[in-house]
Amino acid sequence: MKIFEGEILFLDRSDINTDEIIPAKYLTDVSREALKPYLFEELNLNGFDHKKSLTGKGVIITRKNFGCGSSREHALWALEQNNINVVIAESFARIFRQNSFNCGMLAIELPSDKIEMLFFKYANKKTIANVNFEKEEVTFCSENNSDVLKFKLGEFDKAVVSAGGWINYANKKY
Repeated sequence: MKIFEGEILFLDRSDINTDEIIPAKYLTDVSREALKPYLFEELNLNGFDHKKSLTGKGVIITRKNFGCGSSREHALWALEQNNINVVIAESFARIFRQNSFNCGMLAIELPSDKIEMLFFKYANKKTIANVNFEKEEVTFCSENNSDVLKFKLGEFDKAVVSAGGWINYANKKY
């Protein structure tokens, strides 16, 4: 199972699509590693620089409908190559969410009031998130604040992520 913790990258926008996560022009690259430097290259967000803002980050917190647009596992692979295995949002595009679990990564949905609280309390501070997968809770810690929030995963999604992704799950089950 992957590591589900790290410093948080706050992306304060809804509807971040897969072309902004990994531009289509890189989909012909033959290795997952080749995608690494292009993560969020097309993301236009005030104060965000894809070459600097990603350094040391392991978790993303964003708004609603993350991963909308074209269905592509490349978006997850680019995140994974940058050591980002958790995205926390109000909602996800359905296919992106399932692809996350299929890749052994976490797409955690929290209500809008909880996302708003996280942005208000932590967005401009170095903040670490640590996911306790078994208890289905995330601990958020900055220098002066700490919060624990519960989330819910379906049993099947939890089993797929626990196995390290769909291929590992299928190999064990079938």
